[in-house]
Amino acid sequence: MALDIDFARSQFPALAGEWVFMDNAGGSQVLLRVAERVSDYLLTSNVQTGATYAPSQHSTERVREARGAFARFVNAADPAEIVMGASTTMLIRILSEAMTGKLKSGDEIIVTNTDHEANIGPWLKHEARGVTIKVWRCNRETLDLDLGDLRALMSDRTKLVCVTHASNILGTINPIADIAEIVHEAGAELCVDAVAYAPHRAIDVQALGADYYVFSAYKVFGPHFGVMWGSKDKLLELDNVYHFFFGKDSVPHKLEPGNINYELAHGSVGAIDYVEELGRMAGAGPGRPAIEAGFADIAEQERAITARLLDFLDGRNSIRIVGRRTSAIEERVATVSFTVGNRHAKAIVDQIDPHRIGIRHGDFYARRLIEDLGLMGQGGVVRVSMVHYNTLAEVDRLIAALEPAL
Repeated sequence: MALDIDFARSQFPALAGEWVFMDNAGGSQVLLRVAERVSDYLLTSNVQTGATYAPSQHSTERVREARGAFARFVNAADPAEIVMGASTTMLIRILSEAMTGKLKSGDEIIVTNTDHEANIGPWLKHEARGVTIKVWRCNRETLDLDLGDLRALMSDRTKLVCVTHASNILGTINPIADIAEIVHEAGAELCVDAVAYAPHRAIDVQALGADYYVFSAYKVFGPHFGVMWGSKDKLLELDNVYHFFFGKDSVPHKLEPGNINYELAHGSVGAIDYVEELGRMAGAGPGRPAIEAGFADIAEQERAITARLLDFLDGRNSIRIVGRRTSAIEERVATVSFTVGNRHAKAIVDQIDPHRIGIRHGDFYARRLIEDLGLMGQGGVVRVSMVHYNTLAEVDRLIAALEPAL
C-alpha cells in the first residue's frame, strides 16, 4: 500500500504552516504525539526513578518502556543493549571514553572521510596514547567507499572501524553487513553512525552485524535525544564512565552518566508508535512487522520525491550532483547535495529562502569530505534533505524556485 501522505502530514503540526521543510537531515519536524508525551511526563510523573513510592515507580516504568521501544525499533535482542543519551555526538564520545581500556599503543582505528565528525573526532583522542588512526577514503570519482580499500587498510592491529550507514552529504547507503563481515574476519569491531539513515529505512542490528550502532531521535520525528545500541557482550567489556560504584556489568547504566533525560525518552516512544501505525495502516501486524512495513512505505514515498528532484538536477549542465544519481531505495536516502558551477553555495540558498523553503548550504559537520572534494572555498554544497512527509508538490515548488536561481 502507498503511504497515506495526508495522514502522515496531519501528524506534524509544523507542516500546516506556509514553510516547506527540506533541511530534515539537520533535524526533522516533531510529531504532535511526541510533544504530548513529553508534556505529560513533565506534568504527571516528573520524579526520580528507582524509589519505592508509586509516582517514582510510574516514572521508572515509563523509562523502561522507552528502552524496550527502542529495542523493538532496531530489533535488539535485549533492551539492556539500548544506551540512551543527549545525542549521537555525545554517545560516541562516551563510547570512545569507555573503550580506553580496550585500546593500547600500537592498536589501529579506521575512520572514513565521508563521516560526520561525530564518528571521527572522538577516536582521534586515542592518537595521544599511541593508537594509529587510518583513513578509509572514498573514491574521488564515484564518491563510494570501496570494500577493497578497506581490506587493504585492515591489519592484525586493527581494533575498530568507524563508518556511517548513510552519508549526510552524499545520501549513499553503505553496505554495513558486508563491512561488518570484513571487520569481524580481522577480529576488529564496527561502530556505525546511523543518524542519516534512521529516518529513512527500518533498522535491524542483528542482521547488520555491527557492534555499536548510534542514531539521534531528533532526526526521526522526535525530541533532541540520542540512542546507541551495542551488543551485550561488547557493552560488558567497556569501561565504566559513571560513578565508581557502577560495576562493569552495570549495562547500560554505566554508559549513561548523570542519568538520561526521562521526559525525552518517554516522548521518543511516540515516534516509534507513529512508524508502527503507518505499518498497521499498510496491513502489517504489531511490533517489528509494523515497523518494517511502515518504513517500506516511507522508502517508496522518498524514492518518488528524490527521483523528481534528481531528474531536474541531472538535466542542468551547470549542476554537479555530489553523490549517486540514482533514486533506488537500496542505494540512497532522500538527501541530495549539489554544486552549481563555481558559484558559492550560499548564493543559491539565499535565493531560495524568500520562497519559504528551508534548505541549507555548508559542510554539515562532514568537513573532511568537503575539504577533500575541494569545496570549502565555495561554501560547501547545497543540500536538500527530505523525508517521507515531503511531497511531489513541494519538490515542484523547490524546482520552480531553483530555476531562476541557477
